[in-house]
Amino acid sequence: MVRAHSEKIEFVGSQGNLAARLDFPAEEPLAFALFAHCFTCGKDLVGAPKLARALARMGIAVLRFDFTGLGHSEGEFANTNFSSNIEDLVAAANYLRREHRAPSLLVGHSLGGAAVLAAAGRIPEARAVATLGAPGDPSHVKRLFADRAQEIEQAGEALVELAGRRFRIRRQFLEDLSAHKLRDAIASLRKALLVMHAPMDSVVGIDNASEIFLAAKHPKSFVSLDDADHLLTRRSDAEYAAGVLVAWARRYLPTREVPAKDREEPRDVVVGESGEGRFQQDVRVGPHRLVADEPSSVGGDDGGPTPYEFLLAGLGACTTMTLRMYADRKGWPLEASEVRLRHQKIHARDCEECETATGKIDDIEREINLRGPLDADQRKRLLEIADRCPVHRTLHSEVRVRSRGVDAP
Repeated sequence: MVRAHSEKIEFVGSQGNLAARLDFPAEEPLAFALFAHCFTCGKDLVGAPKLARALARMGIAVLRFDFTGLGHSEGEFANTNFSSNIEDLVAAANYLRREHRAPSLLVGHSLGGAAVLAAAGRIPEARAVATLGAPGDPSHVKRLFADRAQEIEQAGEALVELAGRRFRIRRQFLEDLSAHKLRDAIASLRKALLVMHAPMDSVVGIDNASEIFLAAKHPKSFVSLDDADHLLTRRSDAEYAAGVLVAWARRYLPTREVPAKDREEPRDVVVGESGEGRFQQDVRVGPHRLVADEPSSVGGDDGGPTPYEFLLAGLGACTTMTLRMYADRKGWPLEASEVRLRHQKIHARDCEECETATGKIDDIEREINLRGPLDADQRKRLLEIADRCPVHRTLHSEVRVRSRGVDAP
């Protein structure tokens, strides 16, 4: 079975390259989501990966990134502000729009929630927005360092300790926060809104959730996170928030769920000796009947493809199907694609980029022929997409094969 996976990526933000992770579902994504983390947090903090994995199981790919000057992203945090956060979010949406699809869902935690509310109007493809513990006004963040506000105002900057780390906060940061008012942006959202907040949140009070909810127009929903803390540090709280988000998002985003009466169970592949020749096998997949064999050079009758040829056929079919889906979605003039594959065993020492150093390894050569009036960038992108077909990913991931004996009927 193909597994969901996460890819490290980079894209250009407001002040340099931003480090990000793109969490993919096990199959071709039905839609994409964009996640914005809390103030001075990061893309990998506590609840973010859980939310991403929950959406991936639903078939939604999720992009989460470190804002400028945080985590592994470039830039100086002292030079950032709420406006630069918005620009980073728009840059992330542009990256998805350019490389995959624009995000249909925006999710923001704490100040990241305020940022997605402010940026949503510049991401027209987004159909839904969800916030967790978000302030109703960006200037709420000032309370985190209220005791240093006078120093920042007089000296122009100050070192502030937040969550055990020291950050340089400048006067321009405070001024920028004060310049942003979310009420108008929320009122004109024209997207489904989910507000999640813990009544006992000691960092961002529950009154902020009321402010956001009352400013928004329907469809809007509010869900209490009960006694969760602001950062959702307890696993049970993060999982609950993820479950609620997924259940709510199903109403506004496409899913892979099929009505029970139309749902098919996975089909077993059944292989057994056909009784013809020495090696010939009867292969059954639902209503389909195939034959596998070995060539005469090794004692077979060449009555069908060899097991390795079946493997190559699966990779080839998956490749061309994936190319077709991607080209159709992009509206690109791909008339046809053809894949030619070869398999051989080679000495590990002959493969410079392989981790295995001794013995032999499997080497698959894949030639991809793209037909149609595609430009150079489209051809390059399609060749990159070929490596993302599910069977290709399976061959490059850890695979477990479990065998057990059963009594013959």
